[in-house]
Amino acid sequence: MRCHEVDYEILGSEMQLVEVELDPGETVIAEAGAMTYMEEGIDFETKMGDGSNADEGLMGKLFSAGKRVFTGESIFTTHFTNRGNGKKRVSFAAPYPGNIVPLNMQQLGEKVTCQKDAFLCAALGTKVDIAFNRRLGVGLFGGEGFILQALEGDGMAFIQAGGTVIEKRLSGETLRVDTGCLVGFTGGIDYDIQRAGNLKSMVFGGEGMFLATLKGQGTVWLQSLPFSRMADRILANAPSSGGGDQGEGSVLGGIGRLLDGK
Repeated sequence: MRCHEVDYEILGSEMQLVEVELDPGETVIAEAGAMTYMEEGIDFETKMGDGSNADEGLMGKLFSAGKRVFTGESIFTTHFTNRGNGKKRVSFAAPYPGNIVPLNMQQLGEKVTCQKDAFLCAALGTKVDIAFNRRLGVGLFGGEGFILQALEGDGMAFIQAGGTVIEKRLSGETLRVDTGCLVGFTGGIDYDIQRAGNLKSMVFGGEGMFLATLKGQGTVWLQSLPFSRMADRILANAPSSGGGDQGEGSVLGGIGRLLDGK
């Protein structure tokens, strides 16, 4: 199934949304709850599966839904279709501060592998599947990088990333990154997990015990602020339930936390 040809515009700077323009009869699929607004004439329907295989039976849909549950995603996707006359627009936003990366799948070899929570929306016909990295090191230590999403198709797809997005083009060289900072990569990139230096660096370096290693020919997208890292900082600096803390920047607040054993 060839993907629908949709136009788009990315709005905003560091808390972006993507506005997708649909011709009559065109459809875009999205993660449940990602829609921000839509114009009159657009109809939406929640379906099991991505709709890339029109002949897929009930068992196939259940199998696809089961794989989405395994990645922590909703078993449903929402299909937005322009039922009106003329062009209509619908927009989608990430659930946390960051940027949206547009992917022209036809120009990228029709396949992009990304982190399991990176997919935002795509033209109908895009297959959203899961990909296991079968290497033992990745399975044991990969964390966020063990279970990946595989996007396949020849239309536009959009993925979300935290903070600033960095695009790296590799021509045979090797890139080592924090596993949480990896957003996605094209075919031709070999992905593995390696130990982060010696034992001292692993224990006291603060960079994690393992790094993702990417090597080959293709494009890699990175994010400067993974949501997991931001969530850890928020939880670490959240006030206690007892109250009375003077705030993170306060000397009294810091001494109070030390006295309380926090």
